[in-house]
Amino acid sequence: MEYSIREERLTGSEYINFLKRTDLGSQYPKERFEERINTLVNKVSISLVARDEADEIIGVCFGITDFAYWLFITDLGVARECTGKGVGTALVKKMHELAGGEDNIIMYTCANENAVPFYEKIGMEKPDDVMVYNRIEWTDFTVE
Repeated sequence: MEYSIREERLTGSEYINFLKRTDLGSQYPKERFEERINTLVNKVSISLVARDEADEIIGVCFGITDFAYWLFITDLGVARECTGKGVGTALVKKMHELAGGEDNIIMYTCANENAVPFYEKIGMEKPDDVMVYNRIEWTDFTVE
């Protein structure tokens, strides 16, 4: 499978359409969904998009970083028909490089329980040093 990865800003509607083809959409709350997706795609520090030969989006990776010490992967999704083909691994590797590389940057993410095996396979571990403050309203839903 041939594909390319590049830094690219998607529109909110492009990202929502991509989410419909992945299992990633279930990580978002229903509350103000479209508004928040638009903010996400416009303001995230690094936005990577994988596209196939037909220029279709097959993978997305978003991250926030200080480019000095840490990187937090906020979103990593691969189209269902392209999972298991190395796209997610390539996106994470490129994201880490753009943020400053593994010799400089600690990489974190909040992983859905179904994604934990993927992150463990690429060498990530569950940390003991993360704190959370969460007081937002959160209604689960599926992007369709």
